[in-house]
Amino acid sequence: MPVITRFYGIIIKMYFREHGVAHFHAIYGEYNGVFEIETLEMIEGDLPNRSQKMIKEWAKNYQNDLLEMWNSQEFRNLPGLE
Repeated sequence: MPVITRFYGIIIKMYFREHGVAHFHAIYGEYNGVFEIETLEMIEGDLPNRSQKMIKEWAKNYQNDLLEMWNSQEFRNLPGLE
């Protein structure tokens, strides 16, 4: 699973052969989360609230890019949260 970006110890990845709703994976230490791209809600996982807020803030900035990647199945790196 390619790494799209890293920031503040959070790793954002996306599987390009997965089915179902458009989503990305976030890993922070021992915690994991799956976020739906269209709503930016965590649909699975156990990430702490603070991490979830940072991930949603980042994803809001790159929501169109994430959806385009999901639909085209073409990977590219994105900047992290500043």
